[in-house]
Amino acid sequence: MSDPAPRRTTAEMIVGYFKDFGVLKETRVEYWGIQIVNFLDSTAYFALLTIAAVFLSEDLGLNDRSAGYTITVFTSATSLMLLFSGMTTDWLGIRRSLNIALGGQLVLRLAMVWVGLTPSLPHRGLLAGVIFLLMAPFMAGLQTIFQAATNRYTTRRSRSAGFNLWYLFMNIGAAAAGFSIDIVRKLLHLPNVHIFTLGVICAVLCLITGKLLIKTEDQLVSPDDPPEAPTEEKTVARKNPLQIWREMIREPALWRLLVLIGLIVGVRAVYVYLYLLMPKYWLRTIGPDAAIGTLNAINPIGIVLGLILFIPFTNKFGVFRMLVYGAMISSVALLPMALPWTVYGMEIGQAHYVMALLCMVLVTVGEVVWSPKLYEYTAAIAPKGQEGTYLGLSLVPWFLAKTLVSAFSGHLLEHWSPETVTLHGVVTPLKQAMITHQLDYWHRPEAMWMLLGSYALVGCIIAAFMEKWLTQGAREHPSTPTA
Repeated sequence: MSDPAPRRTTAEMIVGYFKDFGVLKETRVEYWGIQIVNFLDSTAYFALLTIAAVFLSEDLGLNDRSAGYTITVFTSATSLMLLFSGMTTDWLGIRRSLNIALGGQLVLRLAMVWVGLTPSLPHRGLLAGVIFLLMAPFMAGLQTIFQAATNRYTTRRSRSAGFNLWYLFMNIGAAAAGFSIDIVRKLLHLPNVHIFTLGVICAVLCLITGKLLIKTEDQLVSPDDPPEAPTEEKTVARKNPLQIWREMIREPALWRLLVLIGLIVGVRAVYVYLYLLMPKYWLRTIGPDAAIGTLNAINPIGIVLGLILFIPFTNKFGVFRMLVYGAMISSVALLPMALPWTVYGMEIGQAHYVMALLCMVLVTVGEVVWSPKLYEYTAAIAPKGQEGTYLGLSLVPWFLAKTLVSAFSGHLLEHWSPETVTLHGVVTPLKQAMITHQLDYWHRPEAMWMLLGSYALVGCIIAAFMEKWLTQGAREHPSTPTA
């Protein structure tokens, strides 16, 4: 029996993690061009997503419910378009697909700026909704292009580091998006529509970057890469989609995955609250000068730091337990905002900044811990040869969360966190009513976070009790820590 491999120290794992990025020196300039586009587009996308509901209400006059419905159509259409964008990218190629997607974004962002700057335009809310809907295929296309290009412009040896860096660039862009919102609103004192102007500038810079740096679409191959294994066409059992689905629904693993998805959908919804509920909630409880962009930037900054610091330690713990307990952290993150802080003598704006900071830190810690483990768990329980199908199903909670929360977001805001409340026939700003303690707990925003957080946490607790059944049949038992 051979001696076991020596355990690496924590310091050695961290150093090894950073050394892994050294293989990216093998990549061509096209890889770095794509990552520049990734950063710029992520900055524009997350800024637009964060300000969308506020823009629709403050600038275009839509009520909370109508704004929520508009974003429902937009986010759901983007998710559905992901089913087709990959085929389109394969058909048109990376460069042509990139130019079409960025060109479409440029035109539609310009159209949104025109709508926002033309108060006399009739039906501006409806026009904005149509523009958001038209953006969906271009946004979905860009996500597919980034993944296809990262695969195309890296070698086998550098591919893992290439995808890690892609995810880091995306989150750095998301952080920049948050700061850019506060620069436009608080520093420059410009209307919300000029965040779409920022999107126009980013689209132009992306097109220039693509033109200058992305010259080829050839797969990058290192001289050290082993030759591709020949495919044995005769041994592949080809099945039609109906046959595949019939076999899948008989698999116990499918029902375990669907049960888990149903239990954690409330946790996935927490990340939808970040751009649908929290910006308006902060503006109405902290005030119109609330640093909504900076608060939202805490999450991506924390993810970047968390991924760098936490990845070396992930194999020390069981996949399923990290998934469940990390999800619990994300659900508990809403509970600081459910506490009546003003009762303890804190000024309301200060109290809500403290609540927001605690929430964002806990959300981020939870996301770094649990989100990647959902895909590992899915791959572990999936029958051999069906990993791709099961991984696709693991995206269902994100689609459900975006659709359901978007549809109900306006109703939640109007009930628990409206701009104004009517007290004894007098219309009073929500913040003023909270300061004077004219609202009981169950009619204040704290009650909304208590209910949403409790719903998410209960699902995690049930999943923890069902661990034995949910991990049954996994090829590598997810609850067993690896060395």
